Amino acid sequence: MECSKRFYPHEDDFRDPFARDRDRVIHSGSFRRLEYKTQVFLNHDGDFFRTRLTHSIEVAQIARSIAGSLGLRESLAEAIALSHDLGHTPFGHIGGDKLDECLKNDGFSNGFEHNFQSFRVVSKLEKRYKHFDGLNLTFATLEGILKHSYPYKKSFLPKWIEERFDLSTHPSIEAMIVDRADEIAYISHDIDDGIHSGLITFADLEESELVRTILQKVHDEGIEENEMEMFRYRFSSHLINHLVYALLDFSKERINAKEVECAKRDAASALPVGFSKELETQIKRLKKLLFTKLYSHHKIVRKMHAGAQAIEGLYKAMMEETKMLPPFYYKQLQNRNRHRVVADFIASMSDRYAMELYNELYGKI
Repeated sequence: MECSKRFYPHEDDFRDPFARDRDRVIHSGSFRRLEYKTQVFLNHDGDFFRTRLTHSIEVAQIARSIAGSLGLRESLAEAIALSHDLGHTPFGHIGGDKLDECLKNDGFSNGFEHNFQSFRVVSKLEKRYKHFDGLNLTFATLEGILKHSYPYKKSFLPKWIEERFDLSTHPSIEAMIVDRADEIAYISHDIDDGIHSGLITFADLEESELVRTILQKVHDEGIEENEMEMFRYRFSSHLINHLVYALLDFSKERINAKEVECAKRDAASALPVGFSKELETQIKRLKKLLFTKLYSHHKIVRKMHAGAQAIEGLYKAMMEETKMLPPFYYKQLQNRNRHRVVADFIASMSDRYAMELYNELYGKI
């Protein structure tokens, strides 16, 4: 099957191709470094809060459950889910935005885009084999990482990607499932982390119809908000279940597992995975509320500003003195653009390492 093929031949073993992809990702250095990369709260804020690693595991669990319920390949959904954030910089989206800005200010118009960076991590930057770069994942997993749910025609993509992948189509149904599982996971755990941190309360979110629906489910169990740890846990559980069941109800009649095996749909076709219009509206309103109440909270903004400052400082320092690059990256300067090598090194860093190196170079931030 075309979607299970790889760029380089390999020996068969007891696993299906997508389970093999999953295992290669789990054992990669880039996956381990997600433990110390920001989701919303910086890693050193406490050991309760989600990181990119725990987020990726939660997305994989949700995606695998949905794919299995719809009769699709669970291992493909899991492989895409575990890989989807490998390209994120330290300090969350603000770190990627700052690195993109640094590159473009230097005239490097391609900038930085985390979807493509995740693709580059598994196809080029990981070095696990003697005769080729990358993890040699299947085409279906690679396409899911690159596209998420939609066509991905970008001016900065190299020709070999355009030749190998049809960038004008939607990816596999499993990739679409991962995209929505990602949304379900981060909405639920960002609320949980936000409440636990004390930056927001359930009262701050009660203008959301979706939140009110879930709060009622928790109250119906006889749990009150003075039992906050249990209340938070039950709220997250009910929210995830509510969204997963709603997605299954909407999608199951639009998907025939026998017909969509690795099939791709043209750009004009409606996505078969999603929610009703009413629930889509509720989700959008909740995300907007979270942006206002949590992501824009002054304590979060301060941390993210410090992270952006660190990214900018590291970029400036490495561009001025490339001998500070580790040997693996320094050797690449012989045949690769300096801007991209520096960006790859910074993007690979954990929050902790990036802050330590910045403090070493500039003094404690």
